[in-house]
Amino acid sequence: MEVQATTDKQGIQTMTIGALVGVLALMAYLFIGSRNETLEVQKLLTLKVEQFAATQTKLDSISGVLDAKITEVRQLGGSVAELERIKRQLETDKKRLKSDLSFSSQQYTLKIRDYQNFLAQNELTLRKLRTENGSLAERALSLEQEKESILVENQGLKHDKEVLARAVVDYSLQNADLKDKVTLASALKAVNIEVTAVASNGRERRDSPYRASRIDRLKVAFILPTNPLAVQNNKDIYLRILDANGAVVSESGIGGILFTDGREIGYSMRQTVPYENNDQRVAMLFRRGNPYKPGIYTVELYAEGFRIGDSRFEVR
Repeated sequence: MEVQATTDKQGIQTMTIGALVGVLALMAYLFIGSRNETLEVQKLLTLKVEQFAATQTKLDSISGVLDAKITEVRQLGGSVAELERIKRQLETDKKRLKSDLSFSSQQYTLKIRDYQNFLAQNELTLRKLRTENGSLAERALSLEQEKESILVENQGLKHDKEVLARAVVDYSLQNADLKDKVTLASALKAVNIEVTAVASNGRERRDSPYRASRIDRLKVAFILPTNPLAVQNNKDIYLRILDANGAVVSESGIGGILFTDGREIGYSMRQTVPYENNDQRVAMLFRRGNPYKPGIYTVELYAEGFRIGDSRFEVR
């Protein structure tokens, strides 16, 4: 019986040990399986993080490219409406990515491909815009060169114009001077001026001084010499008689104003003479209502704005 008890005891120990070994084996299996599963999860999470980071980097890169394109297109004068629309869409995708718990690399890969295709197409448009602006720049440079050339030509023309203007002024002055000389040369002259006192009975006295009581009229006679430059037409001859004080003696208060040497002066009488250009003799009769005061009187003759002769006589 002792032997039997010993044998039973050994069997129980063997079974217990076997059970423990089995439990340990099961625990080891479960531990190894759990560890392998944890490693797979870690690998998957690492892959997701890498894909997320790569996606975010690509989106940031595309955002930078869009900013550069928008700036360049604005400088070139093109439309940035479509670029700004895509930029707003990209910023929306970047915000969604940060809070996307169901992140799918494949989904964002497709979005990134669409953005890249848009950038490629836009680059063609941008190249065309650069070419057009290059042509415009060349044209602007050409126009600027033409402008400079025209300015130089205008300076030359301006100088020529100034020279011509000075020449015209000089010519005008010479012409005016010549005209004045011709006018002076063609002016009438009164020579051999005689002042005669005519009494009321018609008797003429030629020897000055005259008695005031014997002067009914004054007769001023003179000769208009021949002048080849003078025009044969009616000439208005103006007679001025000035008393000793320089006052104009008028005919019964009737006189007038004539213009000469840029000034207006009074005259005693006017007479129209048909000028014949043949040394003709002219006589002008002047009557004054009031008696002459004693003194020396001056006689001046004017025609066509010039003084053509003068003389003097005395009254006692």
